[in-house]
Amino acid sequence: MEALYLLIPLSVVLVGLAVWIFFRMQDSGQFDDMDSPAHAILLDDDRPVAKPPGERPPTTLDPDSAPPRPPGRSDDNTQ
Repeated sequence: MEALYLLIPLSVVLVGLAVWIFFRMQDSGQFDDMDSPAHAILLDDDRPVAKPPGERPPTTLDPDSAPPRPPGRSDDNTQ
């Protein structure tokens, strides 16, 4: 029973502190715009930057753009 004499005022102070912090953040504009950050992620432009007109991206059909083969390996599977 004696613990209640400490716990009830302590809980009232903690609730008061939480309410004060909430209203302080509300006044500072913390909760004004809750939707724009979520939409900004979805509408973010992730396309790669365009290359200058003279350059072309490497393709798998272009033998000059293929990485060099390690020594000692061949493409034929005959033994």
